[in-house]
Amino acid sequence: MKPKFGIRAALIALLLASSVLGLAGAGGGHRARLSQDLLKHEARRTKTRVRVIVHGDADEIQAIAGRHHLTVVNQLAESAVLAVNSTELSELAADPAVDHVSPDARVKLMMSISNTSTGATLVRQGTWGLLGLIGAYPAVTGQGIGVAILDSGVSPHAALKNVVANVNFVSGSTQTTDVFGHGTHVAGIVGGANTKYTSLYNGGIAPGASLINVRVLGADGTGLTSDVIAGMEWVINNRSRYNIRVINLSLGHPVTEPSTTDPLCQAVERAVNAGIVVVASAGNYGTSATGAPVLGGITSPGNSPLAITVGAIDTLDTLSTSDDRIAPYSSRGPTAYEFAVKPDVVAPGTKLVSLESQNSYLERAFPQWHIGGSGRNAYMRLSGTSMAAAVVSGGVALLLDDNPSMSPAQVKIALQMGARYMQDGGLIGGGAGSVNFAQSMHVADAGLVQSLLTTLTSTLGLSSGASFRDRGTLIDRAYDHTGLRLLRLLDLGALLGGADDAEFGVLNLLGLQNPLASIAPNRLVWGQVAGWSSSYYVIWGSAIQSPSGQYVIWGSSDYTDPNYVIWGSAWTGDEQ
Repeated sequence: MKPKFGIRAALIALLLASSVLGLAGAGGGHRARLSQDLLKHEARRTKTRVRVIVHGDADEIQAIAGRHHLTVVNQLAESAVLAVNSTELSELAADPAVDHVSPDARVKLMMSISNTSTGATLVRQGTWGLLGLIGAYPAVTGQGIGVAILDSGVSPHAALKNVVANVNFVSGSTQTTDVFGHGTHVAGIVGGANTKYTSLYNGGIAPGASLINVRVLGADGTGLTSDVIAGMEWVINNRSRYNIRVINLSLGHPVTEPSTTDPLCQAVERAVNAGIVVVASAGNYGTSATGAPVLGGITSPGNSPLAITVGAIDTLDTLSTSDDRIAPYSSRGPTAYEFAVKPDVVAPGTKLVSLESQNSYLERAFPQWHIGGSGRNAYMRLSGTSMAAAVVSGGVALLLDDNPSMSPAQVKIALQMGARYMQDGGLIGGGAGSVNFAQSMHVADAGLVQSLLTTLTSTLGLSSGASFRDRGTLIDRAYDHTGLRLLRLLDLGALLGGADDAEFGVLNLLGLQNPLASIAPNRLVWGQVAGWSSSYYVIWGSAIQSPSGQYVIWGSSDYTDPNYVIWGSAWTGDEQ
């Protein structure tokens, strides 16, 4: 029998008991909300100072810092970084002007096959349609669409002829080149040119896009949350100058607080509200160090409801999509705190060949990843949701080249509707499915242009026609079917037209006979994990054993057993 309580009940028991109850404090008076790691710092009663982010404008922050004799380490547009010890943190939390305090956490990093399997090649070629006119769409390359790459920097390379700006926000550094080697690889996936040096790389997804190098990560591939936020604020302020329509965030840190108070997620919201599509990697925490499956490994800012969060698939180096699978390392949902469905889509991310940064850390430390070439014309192979996010950022540039007026919410619907549902991953492993940019372009055109000859079959092709956005209610509503909405083709225009106000917690399915509506809720939501349990209703924390005999790990900070992990903290080493 189906339980009468919601799935999130167990999450509340595991997470909120240790955080929300601790936020209120034992006594009366004001108490700001603290993230889990800051609660631990406060409890240690140590004189060691940590960097924290406090919300407010410059005058408000200066007043707060003055009252508590604290130094403002870094002033941002709507927040600032302060350094506090345990006692100062307690005093700061008691200040009525402070609503919440967040850590200035360190973030870290998370192609010919990719071009073909995602439909990018078809989009760049275009089609003539019937009589060379009806049903046609032009060849697009992302021409003029600015994609900001917030990463470890971008170094000069023979395949990069479209970098239009270079800026640095790494504290204590001025250089913009890629000392680590990750950002250059990402840039090549988004919009590198085909140098014809190797058959394994025939250019990025959107070779016509304008790339904006925003260095926010240091020589070791990590960086401060505040530096990432500063980079995002620069992008927002300079979006018109470079026509920046996309931000790629192939980085993240473990989730320690709700997305509503998470500074990175707040920065994502500001960027989206400014009309910029934000693409974020889901994280590489799909398995533990022992190989056990992990659920709940989505990292920040991938837990933002407004980001397009991307997981990775393994194409097994074949053009056929029949053998595609969710990459084991790819982080699965649900998200911490909200228990929302993420990722939004998945894309090729395993063993992608792209550009190698000359004299970078990755080049020196991992020569086995080198594919060919030398100097400023070298190539290497990497894996991870970082790469998958870059694929999607390039695809978004293609869609915006075709339909420049699309809003971030409309882009998300088009991407999801054009994707192919991944049965092994379910919604929490694969989101709406594996991207196909050609199908997404058809979906956008069918909804925005309303071609006279468009039919449901021609619009969807092999895509599943599913889209959603969620703040934590979709899983429960999928079980009771109040969250499934079947749409006729004519309804697609209304959905796209009202994308910015679309209801959260609803799985929109295009086609009155859409086959996803007939999948059992357990299978629809959890994919193959549902087959490992005899329960009708998988609940957070359920003891589920994989076919290999390992128990599924439910990401939670309450577990002390070494086989369990904190939310998103198990680095699997699959970024290779």
